[in-house]
Amino acid sequence: MDQALTHIDSRGQARMVDVGAKPVTERQAIARGKVIMNPATLNLILEGKGPKGDVLAVARVAGIMAAKKTGELIPLCHPLNLSYAALEFRPHLDKGVLEIEARVKTSGQTGVELEALAAVSVAALTIYDMCKAVERGIVISDIRLVEKSGGRSGVWQREGEERWNF
Repeated sequence: MDQALTHIDSRGQARMVDVGAKPVTERQAIARGKVIMNPATLNLILEGKGPKGDVLAVARVAGIMAAKKTGELIPLCHPLNLSYAALEFRPHLDKGVLEIEARVKTSGQTGVELEALAAVSVAALTIYDMCKAVERGIVISDIRLVEKSGGRSGVWQREGEERWNF
């Protein structure tokens, strides 16, 4: 890998990348992560019996809000006008695993990978917060970019990831 870090200038100082000359293109990113817990805790979530209310509804809204606020949270990240942000959850009750997927879109001069990753991260943290009274040993794991498209680099997909349809 011979690419230089884009957020470091020639003097080694942090900088926000100038995207002004880049063309506006449709950009999309998909990120995923896992929340691992006891199957009984996951069952409470799925039945809507969490001690703080509807865990998945709150986590979905928290994730969307995080995507919208990413430019305020990550120091050198550009603030973006998102055209779409959605989260889905895939439970694996037998394993006590709740997978989270976020899809984020914009028409702009820079990608939305960080927004998708922030959405998954904050949704997972929200699930932990809403369930910690039941189980403190919940683990947040495997937050990763799965796919991105748009811009000069085109489409990138992580190998071995199945496509979710939503």
